[in-house]
Amino acid sequence: MRDLAQVREVVRLVERVLGPEVVGVHAHGSGVLGGLRPASDLDVLAVTRRRMNGPERRALLDGLLAVSGPGAPGGPRPVELTVVVHSEVRPWRFPPTADFLYGEWLREEFTAGGPPAPRPMPDLALLVTTARAGAHPLSGPPPARVLDPVPPADLARACVAGLPELLAELHGDTRNAVLTLARVWTTLATGEIRPKDAAADWALPRLPPGLRPALEHARELYLTRHYSEETWSAGLTARVRPYADAVLAEIDRLRPG
Repeated sequence: MRDLAQVREVVRLVERVLGPEVVGVHAHGSGVLGGLRPASDLDVLAVTRRRMNGPERRALLDGLLAVSGPGAPGGPRPVELTVVVHSEVRPWRFPPTADFLYGEWLREEFTAGGPPAPRPMPDLALLVTTARAGAHPLSGPPPARVLDPVPPADLARACVAGLPELLAELHGDTRNAVLTLARVWTTLATGEIRPKDAAADWALPRLPPGLRPALEHARELYLTRHYSEETWSAGLTARVRPYADAVLAEIDRLRPG
């Protein structure tokens, strides 16, 4: 119930700042794919009729800084809010542009430098796909009436677009990096976006036994622990890079030409 109340607060904030310019607000990510886990963000996609102006960006950021939490046990969840102008995704084109992206990992940047500006965001292909699949409108019509389907080729391109940034976080955001590599591999191989634990379940039997422990540990952390409770032994840490190299080889074999 606390998570639902927090989501409703985000929706009210979007509607208060943007009013009649809101086409729809939709859930995506873990909340619609497989259920929220201890460290899951509340993932929200808002579709608007036009780009926001400066005061609207400031008001939306200030509201999110108050609503979103660091994800500590018992506290409010981190919020990830993406705002996209309707004409940027219907008709669909790649890469689309996000008008506004807030995530808790960006809090310090926004606190120091001000609200986010529009930016190309290949990951919107994944957000749109999961929002349509989840069919869970938080405000407005069902997502399938607002969002065009993403072609499989663009979904594949979006999956691989974030790999350099992901690999840079391999030893800083290890759990997420290890699981996301498995999900990229799974999506390229099957065409489906699966929850991180389900992607790990798909990938594990396809890995040599010696490369499984890092992914097994990341899956267990995802299912049972907040980020503040995450630990990696020296032995497991040493297995992360060999695991990543093996999965990258599979991704390279499947990636679009």
